[in-house]
Amino acid sequence: MLLDLEAFGMAKEPMEIAHTDSLSDSDQLEVELAALPTNEKQRKSPAEHHCRVLLAIDEGFRSEKDGIVNQLTNQEIGNNGLEKPKERQEKIDVSAVNPKDASVLVKQGNNSEIRTENHIIASPSKLSRGPIIFHDAMIHRLKDQLTKAKASLSLQSTLSDSNFTKELCTQIRDVQRALGDATKDSDLPKNAEDKLKALEESLTKSKQIQDDCPAVVRKLDAKYQPVRNKLRDDKRFASVLTQNVAKSLPREIHCLALRLTAQYYASSSSQQQFPNVEKLEDPKLYHYVLISDNVLAAGVVVKSAVYFANEPENHVFHILTDEIHYAAMSMWFLANPPGEAAIEVRYMEEFSWINSSYSPAMKQLESDSLIDFYFKTRNVLPDGNLKYRNPKYLSMLNHLRFYIPEIFPKLNKVIFLDDDIVVQQDLTGLWSIDLKGMVNGAVETCRDDFHRFSQYLNFSNPLIVKTDVDPQSCGWAFGMNIFDLVEWRKKNITDIYHYWQNLNDNRSLWQLGTLPVGLLAFWKQTMPISKTWHVLGLGYNREISHDDIKQAAVIHFNGNSKPWLETAIPHFRRYWTRFVDYDQVYLRDCKMKSF
Repeated sequence: MLLDLEAFGMAKEPMEIAHTDSLSDSDQLEVELAALPTNEKQRKSPAEHHCRVLLAIDEGFRSEKDGIVNQLTNQEIGNNGLEKPKERQEKIDVSAVNPKDASVLVKQGNNSEIRTENHIIASPSKLSRGPIIFHDAMIHRLKDQLTKAKASLSLQSTLSDSNFTKELCTQIRDVQRALGDATKDSDLPKNAEDKLKALEESLTKSKQIQDDCPAVVRKLDAKYQPVRNKLRDDKRFASVLTQNVAKSLPREIHCLALRLTAQYYASSSSQQQFPNVEKLEDPKLYHYVLISDNVLAAGVVVKSAVYFANEPENHVFHILTDEIHYAAMSMWFLANPPGEAAIEVRYMEEFSWINSSYSPAMKQLESDSLIDFYFKTRNVLPDGNLKYRNPKYLSMLNHLRFYIPEIFPKLNKVIFLDDDIVVQQDLTGLWSIDLKGMVNGAVETCRDDFHRFSQYLNFSNPLIVKTDVDPQSCGWAFGMNIFDLVEWRKKNITDIYHYWQNLNDNRSLWQLGTLPVGLLAFWKQTMPISKTWHVLGLGYNREISHDDIKQAAVIHFNGNSKPWLETAIPHFRRYWTRFVDYDQVYLRDCKMKSF
């Protein structure tokens, strides 16, 4: 494959062969030398001949490009979290560190640090998991230096010194032999580090004889460009796969819903009734609203909340779902009643007043333009924006939270819960929090410049600019919210939500989802509560401290790595699975098993 350096915005140079998949390393180097101008080949023929003879001995070594790319892409995606190891632990696992950055392990006293040539990537104080091991640090160093050596060997200033060319060729051969087919450091021969040091010394020497630094940069860039392109494409493909997994449900959960639905309709009407219906509208009790179409997830939320409740008989759960999942959701809680707590299941379609005439969101979700945005792949931008193609954004269930005061007209205060949370403490203390006349009690999520209003809303749009909304205001989270329904009705929050939703018909104020419009609807109506009530990020952030998790009243698996998926973060999944009884008859029939 010939690379035109002008395609990378560089000055035109004699054409070089940057990589040839079908050639061995030795053959490729010979072709590169052969690509030099005729007068150069004649002047350097003794050194070149010696180099070709040495490298021909190593014919058969595999191409390193695919190995580098595969290891980079296989290790880079989704491994960003580590736990803190014990003190004086010298072996460090950097499986979560970008392999293209992590070149060297440097020991200093009793500690170790992962370094690149220019900076420290991680140290024991920053790691959150251990003790763990970096299995291929030396292999990455060897391959990196080989690439540099080959690039140096193709430079005119290097080939002008025949003795140095022979030396470099010999060392390239030695390093290639040492590498062989090794995939981890333990596969390398004992003298691999000595050969690497010799090669690095020669590369240092080559820097001293280079008189054309821009040419060196161009050569190296040409060598690395195919790898960068492959890595970029693999990242993009991995992002697509991750989003596809995140928006799907395992077949076991589909099986569960089908079996529950069949059982529900096989039951008599008397068997389909929930007890304690007199508690459903009692404002003196503790009411929770959970909106979900995931039977198993909803079951975990209710089971964990009841488990930790001091007085479960005073807790009432209102499950809102859609008509398709109504029977399955009802049957699950009929078969697994929440002890002394009261529960009801209702479906969205029974609220006939939530229609396209009343709800801007429903009108927009039914529009051709939004359907085209979701399903016409030609509209997918290179940057991805793939998360907005999750089906939850096409579901009116996602917007049902803004109609809670109308759905439950006799209730004064509720706790709103997402279905990807787990309760870990008694939550009755939430009802005693003074919201100071505000509508929404929520945990703020901002940190430094992250999760500010400016990240969710388009502040270049005049419709937002003319308001008093501050772009640097701290964002907050849905998932565990205290809603004062009395104040909500008094301040017409639903009307404010309708106003902004109408203005965003063309998605110019924000992309999709309910949080951006929620930030606007509850502007100056949100009271921050202690972060210990609600710890977020277990669906994407591997670095969350287990101490923070244990102290939290509610933990939230927001992100793509949901606990019911195989892509869940392994060391967080157990907080969710402990509330799943895999011996339950419906789960057993659907071959549901713990990961």
